Amino acid sequence: MNDEKIYIGVDISQDTMDMVAYPTGQIWQYKNSKGGITKAITKFKGLEVKLFVMEATGGLEKPLCEALSQAGLPVAVVNPRRIRDFGRSMGILAKTDKLDAKVMAYFAAKIEPTPRPIQDEASQKLENLLTRRSQISDMIVAEKNRLRQSRDRIVQGHIGDHIHWLESELKELEKELKENIRQNPQFAEKVKLLKSMPGVGDTLSYNLIANLGEMGHLSQREISALVGVAPLNRDSGKQRGRRMIWGGRATVRKALYMPALSAIRCNPVIRDLYTRLVAKGKLKKVALVACMHKMLMILNSMVKNNSPWNYAVTRNELSPLEN
Repeated sequence: MNDEKIYIGVDISQDTMDMVAYPTGQIWQYKNSKGGITKAITKFKGLEVKLFVMEATGGLEKPLCEALSQAGLPVAVVNPRRIRDFGRSMGILAKTDKLDAKVMAYFAAKIEPTPRPIQDEASQKLENLLTRRSQISDMIVAEKNRLRQSRDRIVQGHIGDHIHWLESELKELEKELKENIRQNPQFAEKVKLLKSMPGVGDTLSYNLIANLGEMGHLSQREISALVGVAPLNRDSGKQRGRRMIWGGRATVRKALYMPALSAIRCNPVIRDLYTRLVAKGKLKKVALVACMHKMLMILNSMVKNNSPWNYAVTRNELSPLEN
């Protein structure tokens, strides 16, 4: 096994991590715990592992993914639908943890998805703070909905107190995020660069730094596909289907949404694009996604060239929907 490069598929559940190697077919199982992750890293660190592949499972994969990256082992986190579709294409319809890991190992060998860049400690901390802020923001929205629905004054009081506490926690997190950026000159410089574009604020800048480390290192087509804002063709023969976005990093896409709305009002390039598309009969949601796509391409170019926003340079570039 030491003489050949292998691919490892990893199926992660709440309690265990099932791992299968391709082409050897060897199987391992570890507890999904700090100790289990340490054992797995120790096992594979000396082997010629070409790539680890695991599904995005809502956060369960993060501790192992971070540990693999820190150990210098290449890892790719893949949309679960891609794995399921790949398995079906092989005629595999049954589902068990070990079988899922086997499919992922074969997927890794045949598709070789791009490994996720290794995050440094500062980027991981920033991502964790952003994740927590998103969780608290979601809880505030949920509690405000419950407050509107409640007709009991006592219950309303409890909900109001909880909202007040959550909002104070959110303010503390905002302070910690700003301090995290301030203490890292590289982050601070990148935030300043990104915010030079009208419509881009702290939230989007922080998310791009933490969750899109590939920015500035990929082509416009690659970065758009990675985030999931590139319209995909659905054509067959003479039929021309509706272009749709699919997959990608939902966290970054979500972070782009509000800045795009803001940019439609204050950024002349994005505003002109939105106006032209709506005038051509495009749905407003479609035009908004095109604006998100345009913003991402411009920001990717700004980071790649280390150059701040320049209206004269960007105004003549077309969105794919205009081609």
